Amino acid sequence: MAITASMVKELRERTGAGMMECKKALTEADGNLDAAIDQMRKSGMAKADKKAGRVAAEGLLAIKVSDDGKSAVIVEVNSETDFVSKADDFISFVDEVAKTALAGNPADIDALSAMSTSDGTSVENSRKALIARLGENIQVRRFQHFTTEHAFGSYKHGVRIGVLVEIKGGNDELARDVSMHIAASRPLCVSDKEVPAETLAKEKEIFVAQAKDSGKPDNIIEKMVEGRMRKYLGEITLLGQAFVKDPDQTIGKLLESNNAEIIQFVRMEVGEGIEKKTENFADEVMAQMGD
Repeated sequence: MAITASMVKELRERTGAGMMECKKALTEADGNLDAAIDQMRKSGMAKADKKAGRVAAEGLLAIKVSDDGKSAVIVEVNSETDFVSKADDFISFVDEVAKTALAGNPADIDALSAMSTSDGTSVENSRKALIARLGENIQVRRFQHFTTEHAFGSYKHGVRIGVLVEIKGGNDELARDVSMHIAASRPLCVSDKEVPAETLAKEKEIFVAQAKDSGKPDNIIEKMVEGRMRKYLGEITLLGQAFVKDPDQTIGKLLESNNAEIIQFVRMEVGEGIEKKTENFADEVMAQMGD
């Protein structure tokens, strides 16, 4: 497979490694970006996988909790530009979508799109009308609906990051503090029991490869890998992370001291995982002049 300059550029951005190192890794991985990153991490060339995905899409998040506090929803709606995401019509549409999702508890996006909003128009028809008015592609991308016998906490950082937490015990302040922590620290899941087996296996394989390069005996390598796995789990699980407002205690200890438990959470960031094509204006003008 031909290795392009754009592929090398993306690998450099994600790893911080040199251009020649990136080109070599991509060549050996036959152009597979993730495989190249894994191999670079094993050999110690990569400084870090700095980007989980290129985030460029615009839009808004909305969080709604029912009056009785027993159901809640978080919704993401995307637009093409930041300008449109600030338009009153767009903001109102996002709010209406969230209210509809909260009230109807739809099974998926298709079901939500077919539901009627407060004015009797379906979400889908409202979306199409908004596209016609604003002149941009608008998508109801995703939502998550929770019901509980306990309580919810939530936090929004601006309009781009939102967190919804289901909590048992504690109080409103604790629920908000944990939600803020999740927004800042991006845990993968609540506890190590929820970490996917394939994720653990992949990380262990990388740690073993790194440890073997040390030249130490197998029994020492095993202890090194165990220590690195413990550290890794502490970094990616909510309960293992150090509390951002008090790094001397973990979230697990914070919850324990407040007789509280996190049942589940969701963290959304506008546009995460969406790759948006970027245009070089100068190149575009030159191309048009050449026509």
